[in-house]
Amino acid sequence: MDRAGRILRIGNASGFYGDRFDAMREMLTGGPLDVLTGDYLAELTLLILGRDRLRDARLGYAKTFLRQLEECLGLAHERGVRIVANAGGLNPAGLAGAVRELADRVGVPVRVAHVEGDGLSLPEGVLTANAYLGGGGIAACLRGGADIVVTGRVTDAALVTGPAAWWFGWGPEEYDALAGAVVAGHVLECGTQATGGNYSFFTEFTGQGLRRPGFPLAELHADGTAVITKHPGTGGAVDTGTVTAQLLYETSGARYAGPDVTARLDTVRLEPDGPDRVRITGVRGEAPPPTLKAGLTRVGGWRNEVVFVLTGLDIEAKAQLVREQIEDAFARAERRPAHVGWELSRTERPDADTEECASALLRLVVRDPDPDAVGRVVSGAAVELALASYPGFHVTAPPGKGAPYGVFEAAYVAAGSVEHVAVHADGVRESIPPPARTAVLAPVVEPGLVPFDPVEATRRVPLGLVAGARSGDKGGDANVGVWARSDAAWGWLAHALTVDRFRQLLPETSELKVTRHLLPNLRALNFVVAGLLGEGVASQARFDPQAKGLGEWLRSREVAVPVSLLE
Repeated sequence: MDRAGRILRIGNASGFYGDRFDAMREMLTGGPLDVLTGDYLAELTLLILGRDRLRDARLGYAKTFLRQLEECLGLAHERGVRIVANAGGLNPAGLAGAVRELADRVGVPVRVAHVEGDGLSLPEGVLTANAYLGGGGIAACLRGGADIVVTGRVTDAALVTGPAAWWFGWGPEEYDALAGAVVAGHVLECGTQATGGNYSFFTEFTGQGLRRPGFPLAELHADGTAVITKHPGTGGAVDTGTVTAQLLYETSGARYAGPDVTARLDTVRLEPDGPDRVRITGVRGEAPPPTLKAGLTRVGGWRNEVVFVLTGLDIEAKAQLVREQIEDAFARAERRPAHVGWELSRTERPDADTEECASALLRLVVRDPDPDAVGRVVSGAAVELALASYPGFHVTAPPGKGAPYGVFEAAYVAAGSVEHVAVHADGVRESIPPPARTAVLAPVVEPGLVPFDPVEATRRVPLGLVAGARSGDKGGDANVGVWARSDAAWGWLAHALTVDRFRQLLPETSELKVTRHLLPNLRALNFVVAGLLGEGVASQARFDPQAKGLGEWLRSREVAVPVSLLE
């Protein structure tokens, strides 16, 4: 069938392992689709799947995907919708076999293919090591007639670039079209974050069903342009703001590198295309880099935590007393935990009308390679203070014996060193060659700023009155995308929110490397904070380990904003 003149309607039904279970059925029954994708693999997920595989070598994949298919396989087959998901995790062949068994059991004739080769040899002490593959293997499986394609670790956007390359017959060097698919894929990959979920200006969507937002879909065209929308009648909303927010999520500079293409985010243009429709145009692409990103996970050691509740008066003195008591207990122990961290959160209010509002929280976190060093040493020290410490002593939960924590590390491997293989439904294996042409990433020369008159009268208000934000994690780094909703606000924001001002507003970043990137077409700034999250989400190094609330903290900080922008 010649599809060159037909749009590709491609939807998403999962943004992470554990997302809304009914989403697959909702997307299949809510309106027409050609391909339905599911993203199940966050950085933390492979660590979880690695521990599953240690318990049972047959596992290592997202089990909920099978349960979803059990009730939706017939629907997809009836409607002619192909399903592409990275739920294979560490064992795509195992998941493909399980899907075939399921199809035989429920009597639905489907062809199941899978993509493998992302698994790398494991260095000593590493639990999982996987390269981020592109969409070539997915495209090959679909060309081979697969109805369902499951993969291991591919880039999130590959779930869209692969089907798009198959549908439109794109070659590997049609960079602009591929880059358009990458951008559409990045918008879709986190599900309802594109339809109003986790959105700074959510209060403006009152009455639009944010209690249960619908999942997004893209109408992709042969030139790579796309319209982001959702099925009619589903909750949430799609507008240039929700799409901008998702474009800024977990990105950095203007060049968004991937194994298929490097997409230029500074070329993206958004415009409304009707109710709940946003058109994406202008995306330019470049040759991909010669290396693939790889993710390595390992057990970093053992961790324990105790949260002391400090109520009423003398909060600082109470915190000081219990710290001295715990530290004294550690000094008398056979060995002190290798890392001991304290954090006092002053959540109390004076003259509070509830006990909770009169209380602050003192958090103790310990880490050590030896589980014994974070077990009884910690829980015993805390429990023994129950009648011997500050007035009102209690903790939020009984101290336990500690638990292992994980570490995520990013690495890079030569693209040609990874065996990327499409395994077709009949078992035939097709090798996917690496890109014939690559380009090392180079810095983008940022455009000059729009002139702004700083003389105008200002008012001190929260930054969030004039700017939205979306933040997230990439390993140990965090990013905060900030955008304005008018040209005038952008002119002010680009001048006012410098790296130095960012550090002042978020003091936790003051000693860290912060890089600012300009994306004028989106009226956006993107800040990358190196090392804020320690060794990644699994290490739980910070109160907000994935930096999900970092952008909202920034929006809550007060700055001097021109009065004209507030009117």
